[in-house]
Amino acid sequence: MGTVTLGVSIAVPEPHGSLLQERRAGFGDPAAYSIPTHVTLLPPTEVEAGRLPAVEAHLAAVAALSDPFAMRLEGTGTFRPVSPVVYVRLAEGTDGCDRLQQRIRDEAGPVPRELQFPYHPHVTVAHGIAEEAMDQAFAELAGFEAAWTCRSFALYEQGADEVWRKLCEYEFGSGRAITAVPAQGGSPVDEPSTTR
Repeated sequence: MGTVTLGVSIAVPEPHGSLLQERRAGFGDPAAYSIPTHVTLLPPTEVEAGRLPAVEAHLAAVAALSDPFAMRLEGTGTFRPVSPVVYVRLAEGTDGCDRLQQRIRDEAGPVPRELQFPYHPHVTVAHGIAEEAMDQAFAELAGFEAAWTCRSFALYEQGADEVWRKLCEYEFGSGRAITAVPAQGGSPVDEPSTTR
């Protein structure tokens, strides 16, 4: 059956998701429109296609045991020089994201995964582009703020064209799968509350 490349993330809701995606494209990042704006819970992970139902059941179970929590983005940060990334910082919601990613990657589950770096939730706005453009992203988004209540996470698959597409979204508290969602951008169950 072959393998698929999966990822799990929290979508940044509209209008914030599209705004940050457009800004990322404006900084010259060629991957901007291939990756919905998000906070990663499980980085790109290759699994056998036949294990997808087990992954989906696992994610539903994790979501069912999770409660909504506040998320707030504020300011910028960078992983340079270790990694060529500029990001918008997660000022609130880090504990919730950390709990989720640990449960998703649990060794007893279908997607155990060692991380290359310690987990640090963030929203990438520039990756692997010219240093001047990275500096521009860091400076121009330093005043960015957005807040919402996170009520779900989603499973994505990377296609042969390297575009990430949402397969399913899982609602906290019930684990209910929400499949009628947009291919990119925010989630209908994430509520934006403020932006600047």
